[in-house]
Amino acid sequence: MILAMDVAYRSAKATVAGVLFRDWADERPEKEIIISCPVPERYVPGNFYLRELPCLAALLKTIPELPRFIIIDGFVYLGREKKPGLGKHLHDLLKGKATIIGVAKSPFADTPRSCELLRGRSRKPLFVTAAGLPGSRAKILISKMHGKGRIPTLLRRADRLCRSAGRGHRRDTRPGCGPLFG
Repeated sequence: MILAMDVAYRSAKATVAGVLFRDWADERPEKEIIISCPVPERYVPGNFYLRELPCLAALLKTIPELPRFIIIDGFVYLGREKKPGLGKHLHDLLKGKATIIGVAKSPFADTPRSCELLRGRSRKPLFVTAAGLPGSRAKILISKMHGKGRIPTLLRRADRLCRSAGRGHRRDTRPGCGPLFG
């Protein structure tokens, strides 16, 4: 399985959406999951993971089996120095048991050009980083995803679900819903 996750914030609450699918070219998800959780930390530049990682972990606790690939909205590594970003912290939390692919819409300072991926007719790249497989392979996988535009269909779906607070979808407001895959 492949899981795309995103988080949206509204005052003291975060809405986390996950879209599960089987194949990189899938147009529709197999399952959608939406949870709410309290925002654990204020945003601190360079330490974004402190705010978002607990939210992603809470969503992962609702899934019976750890997906092979997890796609996040953000970076796995930051800049040329490859400082740990949100995705690397998630990879470490999961003890390397899932491949993490970060897809960011804006560059982080000093992001290498090798992370850039142009999709569709867009002249504006996505920035792809990964833990658990080479970045070049991660870019190929993201390029295979459904959708003619810059943002793949199912990544856009995860973004829209968390922003719309998941009207009509499964909600779970418990921030700690069982053990993380172990």
